[in-house]
Amino acid sequence: MTRDEILEAAAQIFREKGFHAASMQDIAEAVNLQKASLYYHVSSKQEILLDLLNRALDLLIEHIEQASAQPLPPDEKIRHAIAVYLQTMLDNRDLAAVLLLEHRSLEPQYHARHIPRRDRFEHLWRDMIQEGEETGVFACADPDLAARYLMGVMNWTITWYRPDGSLSPGDLACQYGDLFLAGLLRREEG
Repeated sequence: MTRDEILEAAAQIFREKGFHAASMQDIAEAVNLQKASLYYHVSSKQEILLDLLNRALDLLIEHIEQASAQPLPPDEKIRHAIAVYLQTMLDNRDLAAVLLLEHRSLEPQYHARHIPRRDRFEHLWRDMIQEGEETGVFACADPDLAARYLMGVMNWTITWYRPDGSLSPGDLACQYGDLFLAGLLRREEG
């Protein structure tokens, strides 16, 4: 039994039951360990939660850093980052659900350790929007608010998206990009 296997099982259990309803016994049973043996690998449920949140953010930071480093105009860079983010979240639904729905379950000392990673991730989006503002591609009075708006829209996708539905992650990314960059107002042609 590896720590990674324990964390994968915990992510699935936290997604299905919620952090507070899940028990260490649930996690131990999922990986065929005695509860006492589970403590050889992890010290607490809080430690598991923090580790899962960190793993999720590290994965997302890696992917979004690569997307933001692309030599693209700001609007295309945002579109690319949206597509990468949605695909990463939907490919890692258990981990994404824990990140988005369970972060408030961290006790204060663990929460303080989580915040720097979360802020780093949010800054990647803000910086892409700021780049567009600075180059005259975007007119954005508040890049922080715009970044939070965009992340909020994308984050809730995991609660309703169905792989067998009518939209692929790529279709969804295109529509999100259009809404974020162009809004809903009709534009006059030519």
